[in-house]
Amino acid sequence: MPETLPVPRRPWPVAQSPRRDAFEFYRRYSQPFFSVCVAVDVTALKPALREAGLGSITLATHFVALRLAQQFEPWRARLGADGEAWLYDTVHASTTVLRPDGSFGFATLMNTARFADFCASAAPALAAARAREQGFVPLNDDLALIHCTTLPWLHFTQFSHARQVGGTDSCPKLAFGRIDTGADGRARLPLAIDAHHALMDGRHVGEFVQGFEAAMREPRAWVAGGDLPA
Repeated sequence: MPETLPVPRRPWPVAQSPRRDAFEFYRRYSQPFFSVCVAVDVTALKPALREAGLGSITLATHFVALRLAQQFEPWRARLGADGEAWLYDTVHASTTVLRPDGSFGFATLMNTARFADFCASAAPALAAARAREQGFVPLNDDLALIHCTTLPWLHFTQFSHARQVGGTDSCPKLAFGRIDTGADGRARLPLAIDAHHALMDGRHVGEFVQGFEAAMREPRAWVAGGDLPA
């Protein structure tokens, strides 16, 4: 694990919030996750990356997801072993990495404020996972993570992550699919989201998706080192 983990956390007072009833109701579910899948217009992303000479579409999508997770508290909220709610100061990404032999491993991509710094720290993490320098360790015991995967072979319209039903996992999960260009000339990326219903609702996922869409409409500023669109 990177030396910067574990991440500081503090109690999240959702039990005293307007969502307390939903929190108490869904945290006892054996399968409390709900899923959505959307197609995001990413037509402007590839030219922006090419102009900057920096990064890749995979790194760009993970970077934006992590930056958005810092903005919305429910994306950094997790359930502890006893069902209590915690809010982490930041979250990172555990993502799948395809190896040359057809197997896959996991890399931890650290949240950073600037895209160039994110790319620089992600490169050795991806290389180590690709070269089997670490074992098959999903790191799902660490709560300060978003679980991510990429399926560049499929332009999917639905996706479901593997999980232990009845387990204690409460981390959000993202899947990025194959980008296809439609008859209108627009390139669209499938984005699937699994979220724990005790910690967030459709509104919180909607805010995340709207932020992701805005970042993909106007990528040049953050690719060059600026902030995501407000």
